[in-house]
Amino acid sequence: MSKHLLRVADLDRSQLLGLLDLAASFKAEPLRAQGRLRGSSVTMYFAKPSTRTRISFETAVFRLGGHPVVVGPDQLQIGRGESIEDTARVISRMSRAFVARIFADADLERFSRAASIPVINALTDDHHPCQALADLMTLRERFGDLHGLTVAYVGAGNNVAHSLMEACALAGMHVRVATPRELPPANHVVEHARSLAGGVAEVTVTEDVVAAVSGADCVYTDTWLSMGDPPAEREQRMRLLAPYQVNRALFDRAKPTAVFMHCLPAHRGEEVTDDVADDPRSVIFDQAENRLHTALAVLDDLIGRWA
Repeated sequence: MSKHLLRVADLDRSQLLGLLDLAASFKAEPLRAQGRLRGSSVTMYFAKPSTRTRISFETAVFRLGGHPVVVGPDQLQIGRGESIEDTARVISRMSRAFVARIFADADLERFSRAASIPVINALTDDHHPCQALADLMTLRERFGDLHGLTVAYVGAGNNVAHSLMEACALAGMHVRVATPRELPPANHVVEHARSLAGGVAEVTVTEDVVAAVSGADCVYTDTWLSMGDPPAEREQRMRLLAPYQVNRALFDRAKPTAVFMHCLPAHRGEEVTDDVADDPRSVIFDQAENRLHTALAVLDDLIGRWA
């Protein structure tokens, strides 16, 4: 396993399943966190607003006995000309790990190359690995075995879709991604996910939302709009994605035992209707809770490797 978690593809299958096992043990025994971080801090940098990610990681650091130091763009010297590399070297002298929600993947890669502590991607433009870990944990709780399950992701090809494809491929799960032609997932991520699947699982990209959802074990969607989208782009995205709304008619095309997933926040009435989001088969709040347990697992594992 890499000393960092920048994308799901930094893991292999055994490491992925090992993190899920560790997260499940933390969930089953909340006091199991043995204070690996006692007397230490973890620096958490948020260039974008956050609810689940910030609260889950702050809580995880606290449970491990450490202190979370949360900073924003206006609280570091990067905005005043200090290099990413120098910032990484300084923080590495003071903290046990660095958790970052930023825009450019390249910036986080630069930070990780200069850092001497674990670097964890808490969301970038192209990847959201911590969300994918919580998603697979939730599916394993519901179905027991992940191997052979089919996940249908519906919406825009974004960071959540990218990490979900990689995670499903590693776990031996089939994943179908249904997007408008104008909003596909990145081709290099699709091809890499297919290589991770190794012929055991299928990674399908299509514009046909009905074909993607039919017979699936899970229907997954995400918000249609990204933070900072200009008004003209927002209107176009809403128009393109309207046929991809997860409503009752679409959800009923999945298996009767299927679950509904959403990484949240949900914009009800846009990408999902209330009757699906509140259906007994919706596991969106299980996903949200499992962000905590998987954050514990990631911190415990990576910091343990650097000890």
